[in-house]
Amino acid sequence: MNARLTAPIRALLVDDEPLALRKLRRMLAGERDIQIAGECGDGREAAAVIREISPDLVFLDIQIPELDGFGVIESLSADELPVIVFVTAYDEYALRAFDAHALDYLLKPVGRDRFHEALERARARVIERRVAGVIDSRLLALHTERHATADGVDARYLTRIAVKSGGRAFFVRSDDVDWIEAADNYVRLHVGASSHLVRESLRALESKLDPRAFLRVHRSAIVHVDAIRELQPWFHGDHVIILRSGARLTCSRRYDERLRRMLANDI
Repeated sequence: MNARLTAPIRALLVDDEPLALRKLRRMLAGERDIQIAGECGDGREAAAVIREISPDLVFLDIQIPELDGFGVIESLSADELPVIVFVTAYDEYALRAFDAHALDYLLKPVGRDRFHEALERARARVIERRVAGVIDSRLLALHTERHATADGVDARYLTRIAVKSGGRAFFVRSDDVDWIEAADNYVRLHVGASSHLVRESLRALESKLDPRAFLRVHRSAIVHVDAIRELQPWFHGDHVIILRSGARLTCSRRYDERLRRMLANDI
C-alpha cells in the first residue's frame, strides 16, 4: 500500500489554556495512528506552524490571542488548509465555523464519546484527502510524462490542469486557458465561454505555469499572453486588457511593466 496512505495522522493542538491542551493530549494518547506534531498557544503562531509542518488535522480553539481561530483559517490558502476541528467554550460560532469549512465543532468541556466521534470523522476525511492526492499526483505525473516534452514544452510547467467536478476528473490544456481568476480558496479557469473551478490558490497555481505564457496582471487574475487582443490605458496608470473572448481585465501598475515587455517581445 502507498506509504502516504498508511502514514500517521499528524495533529496540531491549538489552545491558549494549558489544561485544555493537556486534556486533548490525554484523549489522543491511546490513538496509535495519531501523532501530535505540535502545540500552539496563539493564532499567529498556529498559522505559521501550519505552513511550516503541514499537519493533517488541527484541533483549534476560537478565542485565542493574536489571531482568533477564524483568522487562522482565513490566513491560509486552500492548499495549506488542513482538516479543522474547532474546540471551544462558545456555541454562538457554530454556523460560522461550518461556513469556514470546519469538519466539526466541539463544545468544552468535551466528553470522550463526542471527541471520538469527531476524531473518526477526521480520520475518514484525512484518508479521503490522501487517496484523492495520490490519484491526482499519479494522473498528473502520467500526463506530464506523456505531454510535457512534446513540441519542446518545458517539463517543469503544467501543460494540463486537473479539474474535479460532479465526481469525475478531467484535464484542461493550459494553452486553452484565457485567464485565471481567484475565487476565495479556489481558482476559476476561463476557457472561451466556459469556466471551471479548481481547488487551489492562485499563488500556488501561478508557480506551476510557464511564466513565458502566463502573466499575473492583478492580485486576483492571471492571463494567458496569447489570449490578449488589445491593451488600453486606464485611470491612474492602470490598463484595461481586452481578451480574444471579449473579457476585459484590469492590469494594475504593479504588473504593467512586465506585461509591456512581454508584448513588445511578442512572447
